[in-house]
Amino acid sequence: MSRLGRVRASSRAAALSFLRRRTAVFFTFLFPLLIVFIFGALVETQPTGGGLFTEPPGYYVPGYLAVVVLFTPLSRVGSEVARHREGNRFEKLATTPLRRWEWLLAQTVVNVAVIGLAALLLLGLLLAVTGADIVLSPLLVPFVAAGVALFCGIGALLGAITESQDGVIAASNAIALPLLFLSETFVPPSLLPEWFHPLLELSPLTYFSRGVRAATFDNPALVDGVVLASYGGEDPLVNLAILTGLALIALGIGALALPRTD
Repeated sequence: MSRLGRVRASSRAAALSFLRRRTAVFFTFLFPLLIVFIFGALVETQPTGGGLFTEPPGYYVPGYLAVVVLFTPLSRVGSEVARHREGNRFEKLATTPLRRWEWLLAQTVVNVAVIGLAALLLLGLLLAVTGADIVLSPLLVPFVAAGVALFCGIGALLGAITESQDGVIAASNAIALPLLFLSETFVPPSLLPEWFHPLLELSPLTYFSRGVRAATFDNPALVDGVVLASYGGEDPLVNLAILTGLALIALGIGALALPRTD
């Protein structure tokens, strides 16, 4: 079997595995929609008030997309690696021509497709219930793909170093929750202390949120009266290049971390 054939077969197996897990389907497609409905339709934004959700609805598009781009690949890929370890499946895969990076690539392809569909549904609901004034830029596609690939790589690393599936879920939540709120997504930089601003550069999700906002929000420079981005400016292509580079590094480290046998 050719390399393309191996990746295609492994991708098909990963897709069928995902569809068989109803809990995974629920949290991928329905849970983010509940988040949009609660915070977008019930809580709503208050542009003249104070505190959270005081910006125009379009400001929070990267945050809503980050819910699926961040949480789903971290937990799904990490759990899949943990299941393979517990079932000694990597030992069986070692007897086949399928290489570790090909297996991870197949997992990433499936996650990009699934999360891309979930992000499309999320945007549709967001426009319907919040009336967000956004531009549906074609750059959303590579941003979502690069973001998913990045966290697939990190998820593979978590699955390789944690002891069980429960450990993967705990570790992914411990990483994802702080990143979700401290990466220029739901919390504007103006609400954070000055000393914390340089730490925003350390979050890979920051470049996703900056790029998506710059590509979809009409005038991000005027939000909250401050310039949102620091390193990388507000050019979405610069942030996409940074995000893509981080994704390639994460996938490479994740592939190397996958066990050959257990």
